[in-house]
Amino acid sequence: MCNRFLLSTLLMFAAVRAGAAGPPAQPEWPQFRGPEGQGHANACDLPLSWSDKENIAWKVELPGQGWSSPVITGKHIWLTTAIHDKPSLRALCIERAAGKIVQDVEVFAPKSLPQRHPKNGFATPTPILEGERVYVHFGQMGTARLGADGKILWTAALAHNLYYGPSSTPVLFEDLLIVPCQGTDVRYIAALDKNTGKERWKTTMGGNYNSDATPLIIRVGDTYQLICNLTSYVTSLDPKTGVKIWSVANGNVAQVPRPIFGHGMIYACGGYFNPVLQAIRPDGKGDVTKTHVAWTAKKHVPQNPSPLLVGDELYMVNDKGIATCLDAKTGKEHWSERLDGEFSASPLLADGRIYVTNEEGVTIVLAPGVTFKTLATNKLDGRTFASLAAVDREIYLRSERHLYRIEKK
Repeated sequence: MCNRFLLSTLLMFAAVRAGAAGPPAQPEWPQFRGPEGQGHANACDLPLSWSDKENIAWKVELPGQGWSSPVITGKHIWLTTAIHDKPSLRALCIERAAGKIVQDVEVFAPKSLPQRHPKNGFATPTPILEGERVYVHFGQMGTARLGADGKILWTAALAHNLYYGPSSTPVLFEDLLIVPCQGTDVRYIAALDKNTGKERWKTTMGGNYNSDATPLIIRVGDTYQLICNLTSYVTSLDPKTGVKIWSVANGNVAQVPRPIFGHGMIYACGGYFNPVLQAIRPDGKGDVTKTHVAWTAKKHVPQNPSPLLVGDELYMVNDKGIATCLDAKTGKEHWSERLDGEFSASPLLADGRIYVTNEEGVTIVLAPGVTFKTLATNKLDGRTFASLAAVDREIYLRSERHLYRIEKK
């Protein structure tokens, strides 16, 4: 169901109460997987089908290579990219109306680039938007805050070595930018002052291998928790202090999917080489592996794509293309069907549909529900590992060489 017009009315009313100038406009798609970080878009009247010749408003060629997903605010879209020949890690700002690159900022110029996984790059973490501020992260190569004009306001370097290249994205909480640093050498979570880049707290994490998941901020009662999907365990930290609250063992390495939250439970999945999905009640203290796991699933669990919660149903698409719908409260399977291709991007709920994009640029549109139903299959040129973004009546898809704006024509 689309509530965009109700949301617009509420924002307008809030602006009137705040005075003529009103509060600064907030980004429509500010982070990886959208406003709440769970893959839900408040978008309407989206196209069901498209191709290179149908329902494409524009496509813009992107320099370099990167798999960061687009983030969107007002007139602009931000992405990151990496130039490999003469190493340069860059932030790109694209004019939303015309698809024109208006900022191409070198943020870091490392002497060399470390190793990476063949499916990864050096510009995979997604930028974060907050008002006129842009935060970008390139793993051990650095983190930075930029202004809307592209001016670099601060940079920070957090020491850790990543075997597969950078993947996890930081999260904002109040005046903190919280950065996962899950390397092969050291593993910790650090909170930086978002205004200065100075370290405010640092918590050492366990495990013996790197993890690549983006954390999620949730609210439980009157308190907030930072949910981290890590090697060997899922854990909750107090985002203000970094103090550990609870943990649940998962017995895996190299966690990638971002957790989601609903029905009073955390849904965390992933892991190599025997991925598992756990539904965890987040109201415990200490090691709650034996007491707070409501249910688990091991069949067709993804190693890379994040899950999606829609009402009472939990959806997953694993790396080999098997889509599964589970009862979110019990874990009971409603259906499991194979889709064409391999998948790394996370699914999107928008305009009452589920959009899933495979690594060859094919987006399959599914109808939510306990019965499997495919609505459309749409192909664009170029590989893609980036997740979709959707705002207003637009879908944004990043391929290997281009960013597409998809909308009804």
